[in-house]
Amino acid sequence: MDIATTAALKRMVLPGIAAVVSPVLVGALIGPQALGGFLAGATLTGVILGLLMANAGGAWDNAKKYIEQGNFGGKGSDAHKAGVVGDTVGDPFKDTSGPAMNILIKLMSVVSLVTLPAIIAMYHMIYG
Repeated sequence: MDIATTAALKRMVLPGIAAVVSPVLVGALIGPQALGGFLAGATLTGVILGLLMANAGGAWDNAKKYIEQGNFGGKGSDAHKAGVVGDTVGDPFKDTSGPAMNILIKLMSVVSLVTLPAIIAMYHMIYG
């Protein structure tokens, strides 16, 4: 495997665990109603953040193309250098981070639904 791929996968372990464990902890410790609020907040935040990332990435990519057409000094200008940096940041936003929010939302919801009977049992075991 590539060095960058290995490093990226290693860094994804902790966020992946957090996405799986957090709904269970919220539901078991605070209650099933809190789990509903947690999922609603995560869904709303994830959708907004995913849309922002996808649109911002596309905007940065198109800004570089616009500058390369001769606007704001064209290629080689300071604006073009800034556009290249924006495109470098924007491509991962558009291609990976935005769609990853969709996966995160689905993962948290599915984990919550699958573990809901256990969450309710744990909640009643803790609080009676």
